[in-house]
Amino acid sequence: MSPLRMAFSLLSPAAAGARLSVFIFHRVLPEPDALFPDEVHAARFDQLLGWIKTWFRVLPLDEAAQQLACGRLPTRAAAITFDDGYEDNDSVARPLLQRHGLVATFFIATGFLDGGRMWNDTVIESIRRTSKAELDLRPLGLGQHALPTPAARRAAIAQLLPQIKYMQPEARLALTQRLAHAAEVSPPVDLMMRSEQVLAMRRAGMQIGAHTVSHPILARLDLSAARQEMAQSKQALEQLLGEPVSLFAYPNGRPGKDYLPEHAVLARELGFQAAVSTAWGAGRQDTDPFQLPRFTPWDHDRLRFGLRMVRNLRLSAKNYA
Repeated sequence: MSPLRMAFSLLSPAAAGARLSVFIFHRVLPEPDALFPDEVHAARFDQLLGWIKTWFRVLPLDEAAQQLACGRLPTRAAAITFDDGYEDNDSVARPLLQRHGLVATFFIATGFLDGGRMWNDTVIESIRRTSKAELDLRPLGLGQHALPTPAARRAAIAQLLPQIKYMQPEARLALTQRLAHAAEVSPPVDLMMRSEQVLAMRRAGMQIGAHTVSHPILARLDLSAARQEMAQSKQALEQLLGEPVSLFAYPNGRPGKDYLPEHAVLARELGFQAAVSTAWGAGRQDTDPFQLPRFTPWDHDRLRFGLRMVRNLRLSAKNYA
């Protein structure tokens, strides 16, 4: 047994002392992206799956969550998840998962299926595709940005996204549309999955979970609106799939900032069996099943990636509900 696998076995034993490592991804691009060179692409994802399969026992998330709560997890238990519902999840990630014999859970923001687009992609694609060397967004309250190089465009995106993220969904959508107009860009409408792709994923043995309708920051909504976002995404997916949807992911997912204790209560009340955050750490038997932590190291080196996973297993996830 390799030293890393031995460390994972010691830190993530079976039964009552188990730890559940949940990996989180968003996109898997067909090829490396010059604008975002660190974004996961097919060759990189294939490599990561090889490491994960060697070191961990990958389970469906619903099964892993249930076994964790009951103290029956196997040694080195893990689950793989994706957020948002990007088209490349089906066209690029799914074939690689199948080749490795692994299952993942895909959390879908239902309002973007069939030609929709997330607000952040409107920003990203507007900055990527604009022919302007400088973009004056001062009339929108978003500053002025010189765009001579990919690095400058990346920096502009990094400045813009935090300014917009915590706005109310309707205002956020309107502002990003005005940004695209100022950039003289028509952003793409094929970034997210189509309904038939979600069905195909499920038929292929992948799991589907809810991720709200419009991907709002739940902590910025009143409780009634948050309930509606969570419930409607669940109902839309159940109608599409013809089966219960038992898993939920909080948009953005940071406890105490992006969602609050009452949203974990809502998830339980709405009939979900488990929910995931983006807090680092590994789940334990006493972890709130509606606040399971998730993490993915960013290292390209195999040893560094493994060591960061070791450190993550040693973290104690916080419960907020």
